[in-house]
Amino acid sequence: MTYQEAVSWMFQQLPMYQNQGKTAYKKDLSNTIKLSNYLKKPENKFKSIHVGGTNGKGSTSHMIASVLQEAGYKVGLYTSPHLKSFTERIRINGDEIPQEKVLDFIIEHKAFFEENQLSFFEMTVGMAFDYFANEEVDIAVIEVGLGGRLDSTNIISPELSIITNIGLDHVQILGDTLEKIAIEKAGIIKPNTPVVIGEKQVETAQVFIEKSKQVNAEIYFASEEIQEYYATDLLGAYQKKNVKTVVLALNKLESFDLNENHLKKGLSHVRKSTGLRGRWDVLQEKPKVICDTAHNKEGLTYVMEQLKKESYNRLHIVLGVVSDKELDAILPLFPKEATYYFSKPDIPRGLSSEILKKVSEEYNLIGEEFSSVLEAYNESLKSSGDDDLIYVGGSTFVVAEVL
Repeated sequence: MTYQEAVSWMFQQLPMYQNQGKTAYKKDLSNTIKLSNYLKKPENKFKSIHVGGTNGKGSTSHMIASVLQEAGYKVGLYTSPHLKSFTERIRINGDEIPQEKVLDFIIEHKAFFEENQLSFFEMTVGMAFDYFANEEVDIAVIEVGLGGRLDSTNIISPELSIITNIGLDHVQILGDTLEKIAIEKAGIIKPNTPVVIGEKQVETAQVFIEKSKQVNAEIYFASEEIQEYYATDLLGAYQKKNVKTVVLALNKLESFDLNENHLKKGLSHVRKSTGLRGRWDVLQEKPKVICDTAHNKEGLTYVMEQLKKESYNRLHIVLGVVSDKELDAILPLFPKEATYYFSKPDIPRGLSSEILKKVSEEYNLIGEEFSSVLEAYNESLKSSGDDDLIYVGGSTFVVAEVL
């Protein structure tokens, strides 16, 4: 078995959420707990920070990792999904897990995975925890995959829990109101463990306050407590909210020696230190190409506001979404004066470009459909002058294909 065969085999194991959606969601953590026991509970062999929320959890996780690295710690970072390579999901001090480590892990434990019908995500979480334990990281920043309460990462006992914000995303799974979604996200709040909430929202604050009381967890709201802003190399005005969350979280992280200099340097070198891509990511200047993984109403609201501040002659938008996306919530956010290039992400749950084009026209978003993301992107480049702007987005998977 080669590395590529091992990864392909993992992708084929039971429905995986990023490919198939709702059918991939497990109803309990029994499989993950069984895997943890089999691997001799690797998650208990390192300290951790757990990061959940609807938007910003990836950026927040990378920022925290960068600051901790700047302070000299050996830092594990587990995030999802990946953009270009599976190994992006598991890093130590910015370096991706070696392909041979992935291959060895699958070969060694394949029989157990098959016998217990583990999913892609369960195997990946086990791989990350096992790798961090074996490499003896000082601390690992663990990003929630989906939800919180039933997410495979939710077997850790972190030093600190973080919930960035709550938005209407994955409503078929997590619930159709902000309060219902908040209840699922609040599942990562642990007994006697401080929790930092990024944004205090009227609809959800009480959910977090009540859960914190139940488990005797100190709760803090970054939007209320942090006034000072620190610069970051991550572009996008929305990062200001994430920076506040990071600053408060690191202030509450005990037993780690962090100072102002670590904070400033770590936040200013996030991309270099962690390899984060796809957040207001400027790919070239003439024409200017910006891609962003924002894909729900809350995330796209911030991104579209920032797009209005850009200077350009003509605006081109390469757009693709997944089939469970609430189009009526996101399409009204997009500018009507742009030329659109509708495409389908190359995954089973990608929405067809034909349907996307048809629904978009109801909102006066006019353009052509293309058989692939790359075909749409290449056509946008051909049709653009040096003073034009191309925005690529709508889905993490659209950005991944262009990168």
